Amino acid sequence: MPKVSSKRQITIPIEQCNEAHIKAGDIVETFIYNNQITIVKKTLGAAKGLLSHIKYNSKVTDEQSLQDALESRH
Repeated sequence: MPKVSSKRQITIPIEQCNEAHIKAGDIVETFIYNNQITIVKKTLGAAKGLLSHIKYNSKVTDEQSLQDALESRH
């Protein structure tokens, strides 16, 4: 069973790394929910195209968009 080091580092067992396809140097993200830590391997390009179906107006500035969002909250 892994232990937490004095630097708060945890070694993940090799079997679990193999199953999750996690290798040395991979980027992971951690989340805490209900006092449980979940480790997720980040995959480069995983979100590519996720918002491609959304139409946008390139003439609208960031400031205008923010102002519209603030006004719609009232």
